[in-house]
Amino acid sequence: MKPGTKRIYLDQTHLRSHVTGIERITLDLFAPDRLAPHDVRPITSGSLPGMIGQQQVSLPLRMLRDRDALFLFPGFPPGPLCAVAAERCLFYVHDTFLLDRPEDLSLKSRLYMSPSFARALLWCPNLFVNSRTTGAAVRAVCTPKARVALLRPSVRDAFGLGDLPGPAPYAPGAPLRMLAIGTIEPRKDYPAALALTAALNRAGMPAELHLVGRVGWGRHVFLDDPPPFLHRYGYLSDAELRDLAGSCHLLLSTSKAEGLGLPLLEVQHGGLPVVAPDAPVFREVLGTSGLLIRPEAPDAAAAALAAWIDENGLARAAAASRDNVERWNDAATEDRVRFQNFLAGESAAYAVAGATILA
Repeated sequence: MKPGTKRIYLDQTHLRSHVTGIERITLDLFAPDRLAPHDVRPITSGSLPGMIGQQQVSLPLRMLRDRDALFLFPGFPPGPLCAVAAERCLFYVHDTFLLDRPEDLSLKSRLYMSPSFARALLWCPNLFVNSRTTGAAVRAVCTPKARVALLRPSVRDAFGLGDLPGPAPYAPGAPLRMLAIGTIEPRKDYPAALALTAALNRAGMPAELHLVGRVGWGRHVFLDDPPPFLHRYGYLSDAELRDLAGSCHLLLSTSKAEGLGLPLLEVQHGGLPVVAPDAPVFREVLGTSGLLIRPEAPDAAAAALAAWIDENGLARAAAASRDNVERWNDAATEDRVRFQNFLAGESAAYAVAGATILA
């Protein structure tokens, strides 16, 4: 290999047919061309047993055979045997949900992912995070010797919204069309989104919730008898989602916890306003471009949203949305340059203030 280049084994064993936030970051931020000029060797699997076999056995064996290579884990945590080459493991952490909210995890996550995740944070010295909020949560539980470095993903226009003039025109008295994107699972807290929508309707503002996402794990009572204002679409292609987003007035998130909340930034390419919980990660990601609410208080949240709309909030947020995603991407570009310098062996790659999360 050329001087300054490395052989990098890229764990893509978690990639399947459905592409959501974690998968999009793997495919974009860690695409082989993004990691050039290094020799990137993707490791894939066609099944869950194949993924487990690769993560728990095959990858550790590769580490023993190829002692000059780096091993990059952008999705699922590395298996415990990977600790044999801890210094050569690069672990990208999307959030600490596996530790923070065990009650909202699937059985697979509780039995398989959580233990590996907890162990990896104790032995892996090279941790990369998607936001400062995630970094602070990781710093609190990882090994003290670890470097926790910012590597925010650039957010591309995944749904082709860039040519939209902004949200669909809204007329008082017509239904407010709110878009929600994400797998139907406990963390997303869609009951809170439904409660907010119901509160808007009770208050005299007609509203609809347009929910895009496959059904994941957990019990979801609202699916048994969905309210008339709920419109479900399942998993949509990017082109299909573009058409739906273009007909909506805002994106609504009521998620209990996120490391980033990628769709919130993705829809901002189209100037779509974003309404999200008043929590640290959303304040970090959205800045002043969105409306922050308390989903656990639906009537108060509905009143705040209605007042915001009456005060021309949709138009103001549409302009701020594109500025915000540009702000985010500028910061992500700086992170990517530092990461490339790190891969090239520059010892001072993370010497600049703010590039890492300190204790």
